[in-house]
Amino acid sequence: MESALGLGSYQATMMILVFVVLGLGIGALFLALFLPVRWKLKYWMEFAFVGLLFVFVGYGDWRSAEIVEAYQAEMAQAGVLDEPALEGASDFDQEIKVIAFQWGFAFLTEGNEISRNAAVVQPGETILFRIFSNDVIHGFNIPAVGITAEFDPGKERDVWIRAPLEPGKYLIQCLNYCGIGHAQMKAWLVVEGAES
Repeated sequence: MESALGLGSYQATMMILVFVVLGLGIGALFLALFLPVRWKLKYWMEFAFVGLLFVFVGYGDWRSAEIVEAYQAEMAQAGVLDEPALEGASDFDQEIKVIAFQWGFAFLTEGNEISRNAAVVQPGETILFRIFSNDVIHGFNIPAVGITAEFDPGKERDVWIRAPLEPGKYLIQCLNYCGIGHAQMKAWLVVEGAES
């Protein structure tokens, strides 16, 4: 799997390419501003620049989905996703397995529905999160309910919360530096219901 700080990983390569293209774009804009009026950036160059950015975003999203599927396959093979419910788990309204990876969260419900960016709950429910990482140390923080947990790769960590009574979207984030994309490792606790 991908290394947290490996310079050979596709994330580092993509970031380098984005900074190079961004530098070229900013350089072209400065040239257009400060060179004599007769010099203008060709329109096809602008469209090519924007197109290149779309290619980078598309490739990054495709590669990210590929890594998530590889993590899921690896954990399914190890039996992590098929573990029986914990003793006392019936005391909770909902049990959600959380798979943390560089750099995101995947939520697997009891009905085997998976979401890459949101855990959907009802107001006031008690939720058991069974958190697992197979790459690096991650953190699991939901500021709205005052929960923070740190968990090591290969070890499961169980935490529970009572969902907020007010419907809405509440931030879930990683608080442990887990590599170059750590700042984007966010998801949502979605409390369903009509917002007031």
